[in-house]
Amino acid sequence: MGKRRWLRRMLGVGAVAGILAGVVVAASTVWVSRQATGHIYDLEDAPAAPVVIVLGAQVRDGKPMAYLSGRLDVAVQLVKDGRARAVLVSGDAGGRSGDEVAAMTEYLVEKGIDRDVIVGDPYGLDTYDTCVRAIHTYGVTKALVVTQEFHVPRAVALCRDAGIDADGVNAGCDCSVFARARNTIREPLSRPKAVLDLLSGRDPAVVSARDDALAKALARQD
Repeated sequence: MGKRRWLRRMLGVGAVAGILAGVVVAASTVWVSRQATGHIYDLEDAPAAPVVIVLGAQVRDGKPMAYLSGRLDVAVQLVKDGRARAVLVSGDAGGRSGDEVAAMTEYLVEKGIDRDVIVGDPYGLDTYDTCVRAIHTYGVTKALVVTQEFHVPRAVALCRDAGIDADGVNAGCDCSVFARARNTIREPLSRPKAVLDLLSGRDPAVVSARDDALAKALARQD
């Protein structure tokens, strides 16, 4: 009988924990949605901004993989259309798959973007860090943020909360159905952490002195 009571108690605790987790995920999803509403566009409808921020992702053999190349292709088009004047590529320069920032920079140059308008942030270790560093390290106050549609609401919400007048632009991806489904399912689970980061007001993992590279890149075009 004691084992049965213990089992019922554990099932009850598990059920309560599951409900609480569901509430947390739902609440954080509502917050992200409210922050991002009206600030997400497809490429053809995207507004202009001085800077386009490209969020890092995995690379392979020094080349962007599908998610990242999709983001970079959108940034290329925004610059060539005159809707952005400089690109901030933000990722992990010491990532497990390789140097995301170097890979992004070379990809953009190969696509015809002037190296002088590309600035790399090697310490954009997650979306929150990218947004906070963009404003405090690189002085970004208005920007377009490019990533895939499952991710872009959180990126916009975090950047806007950090103080950037940010609009998101959906990027495509030549990805498998499985990869798309996996990331779409995983994304809501990332939102509670985003809210926790904001509530804590934590510093990014790496805090750097002010860098005027982006301001100089923009000034060259004035």
